[in-house]
Amino acid sequence: MSPLTHILVATDLSPFARNAAERAAVLSQAQQAPLDLLYIANPAPFERLKQLVVPDDDLLQRVRDSAGEKLRAQAAMLFQRYDIAAGVQVANGSVTTEISRVVQDKGSDLLVCGAKGQGVGRRLLLGSTVHKMLDRMPCPLLVVKQAPRDAYRTVLVPVDFSPASQRAIELAKAIAPQAEIILLHVYEAPFESSIRFAHIDHDTLTHYRNVIRKDAVKQLAALSEIAGVADARQIVLHGDPGWRIAEQELALECDLIVVGKQGESALEALLVGSVTKHVLNESQCDVLVSP
Repeated sequence: MSPLTHILVATDLSPFARNAAERAAVLSQAQQAPLDLLYIANPAPFERLKQLVVPDDDLLQRVRDSAGEKLRAQAAMLFQRYDIAAGVQVANGSVTTEISRVVQDKGSDLLVCGAKGQGVGRRLLLGSTVHKMLDRMPCPLLVVKQAPRDAYRTVLVPVDFSPASQRAIELAKAIAPQAEIILLHVYEAPFESSIRFAHIDHDTLTHYRNVIRKDAVKQLAALSEIAGVADARQIVLHGDPGWRIAEQELALECDLIVVGKQGESALEALLVGSVTKHVLNESQCDVLVSP
């Protein structure tokens, strides 16, 4: 993947969205990619409220005007801090429809959103915009959970050897060209639960796992060569992928996880995979989802 050509920040003007805008500005500055801030007002609730409360007042226009002022103030802040001249756009309509339209119009190759939290020290939960965009991603989606301090330094890329794995590595290289990239493969031996119920002895089960592990090590080395990151640290672990990824994020002090949206199964080709959702919900660092 080539360097970024346009970054779009979809914002609800919350503090979490401000973190997303600042991270986008850091990336924009580093890669000299144009940046736009987008706020979308859904007309439906405002029209209903206007009918019930203030029939003569155009609430939607007031919201648009206020959002425009706040966006311009945020753009001024980004210019002052990062010397980035961000564009500002306010639109009406469905969030997913309008974001997809603007991504196409601008030729954006990165969409940035903020994650919403329940308070310091508690698990971060994804906002509704992120949930909606995951099932119809028009381009890679960066979910920002932390206030940016610097360029990304340590990037964890979980891989499952599907075509999405190589795309995720290429995306990591494009987003964080100076960072250390760590490749992680977490395996669960096929039919392992069935083998346990069949009362297979521990030594046989261990041997079975070791065979799977050796094959995974070879595949990971081959993938790193093909993706042009042969020198990257390579880790192969046994266990539940979602929990292992979250565990390694903390152990390795990663500031970004790059994960594919889809897995190899037919079901995951239709929906965001369960591992990806787990990583998005449980991780503490930013998460970049590759289509």
